[in-house]
Amino acid sequence: MLYVRLQPGAEIKAKPGSMVAMDASVRIKGKLKFSMKKLLTGGEMSESIFTGPGEVLLAPETWGDIVPIHLDGQTNWSVGKDAFLACTMGVTRSTKSQGLGKALFSGEGLFVYHVNGTGVMWVQSLGAITSRTLQPGEQWIVDNGHLVAWTAQYKVERIDAGGLFSASHTDEGLVCRFTGPGIVYLQTRNPETLGAWIAEQVPSTNSA
Repeated sequence: MLYVRLQPGAEIKAKPGSMVAMDASVRIKGKLKFSMKKLLTGGEMSESIFTGPGEVLLAPETWGDIVPIHLDGQTNWSVGKDAFLACTMGVTRSTKSQGLGKALFSGEGLFVYHVNGTGVMWVQSLGAITSRTLQPGEQWIVDNGHLVAWTAQYKVERIDAGGLFSASHTDEGLVCRFTGPGIVYLQTRNPETLGAWIAEQVPSTNSA
């Protein structure tokens, strides 16, 4: 749960439907950002804006972590399409094309969120969140289904996975190779793998 106490006139932007509760003194309004990118990708670009004074309680739609990321006005962040939860008003968010190759194979869709500005952004995850800071030239291979947010550059490539990785794209040998400098935030659960596991636990019904 994210607890945010707003001073009079202070505002915070949040993912629609994320509010759990708020003080009666807080005002809320919705905002829809219309763009051709949204039409093409089906990406959710609407947001709820909360204005203080008062406290707002926010939570993700699934079980997992909430982690603050402090933006310094210089570093550009990429955020997975399901990872954004909230941000302060000095932070701007837009969709960013990955290119068709990355879109097909990285598991993040044709557009991810491009986030910059000055302030705080809170990201959400499926499971726990861990991070890795990459030094210049350092490389890290990531299973695409675990990406949350990143500043490091990456490319999608094929490796001989041998069926050891979890996501179906990676079983085919496709992974994200990040190269530093930069930071990569990961989630411990892969939505695709978790969904398959849940499906296996549901008893099958055979019609007579």
